[in-house]
Formats: sequence, structure tokens, C-alpha cells
Amino acid sequence: MARNSFTPEDLYEATVVADDGDKIGKVEDVYLDNATGQPEWVSVKTGLFGSNLSLIPLAEAQANAGTLTVPFGKAKVKDAPHHDPGRELSESDEDELYRYYGLGTGQAVRDTGTATGDATGTATTGGAGYDLADDTRERSTVGHDTVGHDTSGPTTDDAMTRSKEELRVGTETVERGRARLRKHITTENVSRTVPVSHEEVRVTREPITEENRGAALSGGDLTEEEHEVVLTEERAVAEKETVPVERVRLDTETVQGEETVQAELREEQIDLDAGERTTRGADRS
Repeated sequence: MARNSFTPEDLYEATVVADDGDKIGKVEDVYLDNATGQPEWVSVKTGLFGSNLSLIPLAEAQANAGTLTVPFGKAKVKDAPHHDPGRELSESDEDELYRYYGLGTGQAVRDTGTATGDATGTATTGGAGYDLADDTRERSTVGHDTVGHDTSGPTTDDAMTRSKEELRVGTETVERGRARLRKHITTENVSRTVPVSHEEVRVTREPITEENRGAALSGGDLTEEEHEVVLTEERAVAEKETVPVERVRLDTETVQGEETVQAELREEQIDLDAGERTTRGADRS
């Protein structure tokens, strides 16, 4: 597959988008092939607070209206082999990056001008190794006033920049776990004592008196009769009724704590490397 034709102006500060549409970041620097003068790689800041610098090959990238679409996922780019922008991109670094992105090896690129790989496709280059100090690979800083690699020349000033890494810490919210309310039914045997009553038969005999004589003589002289009484009793009965008892909800509270973050920070140091005759106060005897 032929290399896509880009200019540094097309790429600088473009938004890099993964093949699934996820935003990766913005182009920080553009790396040119010294033999062809064409952009070969771009660097993008990834990781927490942009603490990592990842290189992405442009072999199958597509640029359109400030957006650079690459055939790699965001996680793939984030986990790419780290390259220190202050250190030369060696042939072994290049080979490692090509292998990581599935584009063959840098040696195949240098020997044939074509990098063969898997389903990610092919990339072409006419360059050899990449030596930033010797300018076989230039780091383009389009939009900036100075270009160079802290080596004296027509495109650099008379000062060297010293930089250091600073640790920035923050927090991110991640899922810690889940809690849920689940309602289920339990059965309990409950007994209650209920007072009940019933009627029993009791025979009462009354002597004949003046008060009841009239009722006693109201019937025949001698008769056969029946007298029936209905007896009643109370029985215990139970009836169940569903009633609301309480309402239960899940609430969260924030508990403050502390965690320690550790990292190794690097800092550039500038030392004077000069002969005795160029150093002030040198012994001239």
C-alpha cells in the first residue's frame, strides 16, 4: 500500500482518533524521514495527565480537516513502547515499534522500502536508521520559531533548555463494588391464645309455687312432649392481612482516606565540557 501523503502542517496539533472512533489525543510532534522529507511518525501524549508520549506510525493513517484517524485502538497506542523525545530513535527502537504495531520490522523497511505485516497492511519508507543527533531523522516543530535538537547550528539559539519531570497526582472514579437490596419471603410459626366459650345443658327443677302454678296447669293432664334447646360455642379463627412495615433504601456516604503514589522522576542536568584554555581561571603556567 502506498504511503499517504501528508505535510507537517496537516498533522501538527491534529486530533488523533482511533479506528473505533475513540479520541486518543493531539499530535505533539511530527517526525520526518530524512531521505524523503515525508512525515513518518507522530507523537501523542497518553496516560494520566498526558504523562506518557506514544509514537504512532503514519503508514495507514488518514488525515481530514484536522483529524488524524489511525488503524489502532486507544489502548494499543497507550501501551506502545515508550520513547524518550530527548533520546535518539535507534534502529532497535524502530524495530520494536514496527513489530508492536504489526508492520514487520524496521530492517525490512530499510532493506526493501516496504514493511509487510498482518491485517494492518503495509507501510513504505525510503529512510535508513533514525539518529536524531545526526539529523537523519528530523523532529518537526511546525508552528514554533526554533527547530533543532539542542545542537549549535543556524536554526538554534545560544541557550540550552534544561527540563525535569514533575509528579502530578489526582483522582479518578472507578467502580469499587456493587451493593443491592434483595427482598425475599421467610415463614414464621406464630401462635396466639384466644378466649372462647360454649354452651352446656343444665337441668333445672322448680317446685310448684303460687307464681308458676298457672303455667304448670296450662297443659293437659298427662302428655308426652319434647323441648329442644340449641347449644352454641365459639371457635378460634385466623385471618392474615398484609400491612406495610417499613421502607428500606440504599444510600452511600463518602469516607475519606489517603493513598500514596510513587513514581521515579527524571531531571536533566547540564554540565560544562570545555578544555582548560576555554575555562575561566584555568592554570596558564
